[in-house]
Amino acid sequence: MRNDLDIARKTGRQGRAVALGFFDGVHIGHLRLLSRTAEAASELGLTPCVFTFDRHPMSEITGRPFPLLNTVDDRAYIIKKYSGINEIIFAHFDSALMRMPWQNFIHDMLVGMYGAEYLVAGWDYHFGYKGEGNPELLCAEAASLGIGCEIIPEVKLDGITVSSTRIRDLVSEGKMEEAARFLGHPHILSGIVGQGKKLGRTLGIPTINITLPQEIQQPLRGVYASRVIVDDNGPSLPGVTNIGVKPTVSGSGDVNAETHIIGFSGDLYGKSVRLELLKFMRPENRFPDVGSLKNQILLDIEAVKSIIEDI
Repeated sequence: MRNDLDIARKTGRQGRAVALGFFDGVHIGHLRLLSRTAEAASELGLTPCVFTFDRHPMSEITGRPFPLLNTVDDRAYIIKKYSGINEIIFAHFDSALMRMPWQNFIHDMLVGMYGAEYLVAGWDYHFGYKGEGNPELLCAEAASLGIGCEIIPEVKLDGITVSSTRIRDLVSEGKMEEAARFLGHPHILSGIVGQGKKLGRTLGIPTINITLPQEIQQPLRGVYASRVIVDDNGPSLPGVTNIGVKPTVSGSGDVNAETHIIGFSGDLYGKSVRLELLKFMRPENRFPDVGSLKNQILLDIEAVKSIIEDI
């Protein structure tokens, strides 16, 4: 569904081509929408832009946290890296926005506040009070305002609709390779490196620790082949990541991501890092002693080296 690009050209204003959606995970369906937004912006001389929310609308509607694949920061990172769109608007989703009539959302926010001249949304996009706004109404209202609108059809992979819900299920099952096929990129987690017990350092296998945000869908507990990105513009480094509670050495019960970065030495405390989880290797186990744990980690490191070469 698409209005002619000439509709947007007639305005003569320098505005934005706006991609609409929540973009949790930024999967291949989202990437198609974002790519089309960038193309339309180039064709029309507009600025490509993403309009989304800082938290899932269901969190406000239900009053309960809604599990997400990515933090706001990770969504921004993935959008910029894989679509090239650098302007991202994270509107705060609160009770006022939840109650906003769908017409006001288009007129007052998208057009009035952000100068939208072309809108791009997915086939299942709903907006406004009680989700009463839909793709058909979006296009009709855009036409009445003299701006362009385009709806991206459903994207399927292996006959399955690509959705963030499907990918969250895959992540919870540890199926990272399958999740990456639906995402179009590795699943990403991030956090600030914190202080641990420094046991890895005493074993000669130093690790970094990040606590997983509570609102993020937790991967299946266990050991993963991973890549570690310390600088968003720098190289990614191979790693062995354990998602879990470290049952051999810790009784806290806190779930975190502990990673040994292969071939790296340096102090990363307090720095933000991103983890790309590539492949589930084994479940998290309780070992009889730290010596047995060390031997298993050394085996994991060798296994990851061969895995990374093949990915």
